[in-house]
Amino acid sequence: MQEAKNTARALVRIGYDGTVYKTFRAAKARERFENELRVLRYLERRGCDFVPRVLGFDREKLELVTTNCGARVQQISEEKLHELFAELEKYGVRHDDPHVRNVTYRASDGRFCIIDFEFATLLDESDAEAGTAPADVAAAALRLRWSAACEKGWLRPINEDRFLAIAFDREEFTYLARQGEVPVEDFDFVFAVSDGMGGERSGEFASRCAIDNITRLLHRRYALINAHQRSGVYDCLEEVFQGTHRQLTVLSESYEEGRNMGATLSMLWYIGGWFYLGHLGDSRIYHLPAGGRLTQLTEDHTHVGWLRRQGRLNEREARTHPRKNVLSQALGAGNQHIHPQLDALPAQPGDRFLLCTDGVMEGLWDHALEDLLREATFEPGQPTPAERIVRTAIAECGRDNATAIVVEVC
Repeated sequence: MQEAKNTARALVRIGYDGTVYKTFRAAKARERFENELRVLRYLERRGCDFVPRVLGFDREKLELVTTNCGARVQQISEEKLHELFAELEKYGVRHDDPHVRNVTYRASDGRFCIIDFEFATLLDESDAEAGTAPADVAAAALRLRWSAACEKGWLRPINEDRFLAIAFDREEFTYLARQGEVPVEDFDFVFAVSDGMGGERSGEFASRCAIDNITRLLHRRYALINAHQRSGVYDCLEEVFQGTHRQLTVLSESYEEGRNMGATLSMLWYIGGWFYLGHLGDSRIYHLPAGGRLTQLTEDHTHVGWLRRQGRLNEREARTHPRKNVLSQALGAGNQHIHPQLDALPAQPGDRFLLCTDGVMEGLWDHALEDLLREATFEPGQPTPAERIVRTAIAECGRDNATAIVVEVC
């Protein structure tokens, strides 16, 4: 780790993956630690995206682990500084040290961010409970409910989509049915979708390979990590993506019929009250929090996706762009290097997640997906939430295969 700050009040180190480790020291260290943890959780719940996100903590060591918000800013105009901290107050938090030393610049999206919340104040203390995350309550009290569906479009002769729903611990490994509801207890849960590409049947093989490698690599590596060490979880996710990429690359170079075959992969791994996200390609993971709006958690690894993130295309323009399906990153597919998206967020009761392949997005706009997720019910004898989404997408535009998994925290 690289030491970024070492003062009487705090030691800040940066991990190889950019993760920030802050250890509180000196007078009122525990009070400052608890306040920053509470404020950051509150801001995450409110959807504030220009502050660090909590990845973990250790109350004994008074260590807080967060995402990296970029490099510290040396100079910023007074007007911009005032606007930034005023924007923070719209989320219900006043930063009691509103100076340039607590501002960073995130180059990935060109955003000024705010850090160091140990002295920050919640403007409405009665709303403080909205920011509590489940890491320090009994995660075993949570239940997961899910449904999955996968159908072939009317244009494609072969269904190249695959999905996975599994539960496992150090002793057991279970494939889950297409729908169900269980208490989480001490199990990990993995949900994933993959869309294959390539000539003949190589796309079907590539997506199956991606899904099979999850069961092979995650279960094998589970005993090698501490479930509460996020770097270890990220290492496992990275190995799934890199290992599958290497395998598909070798196979495509060995067999002419599999030349340039590849696959997308989007997966959620529930472990200890948190959801870990791994993603590559243009399949997607959406998040609909209780009382919130639908958010796309994953980035489309296409040039069109990049243009939309830059604000240069809206949803309509992106959907009709002639190069919308040209991937810049995928497993195999002739890519020399890949950089999967990895992230984490706490599990909250009422959360709903949608994992889907691009066949779903072909037929449904984001507002339609939000409506279907919000109205989702698991009534006996009725189509499951995933079935409703897939069938609606196929009915609207069935040119591609469509796969969806809906996961709800309850």
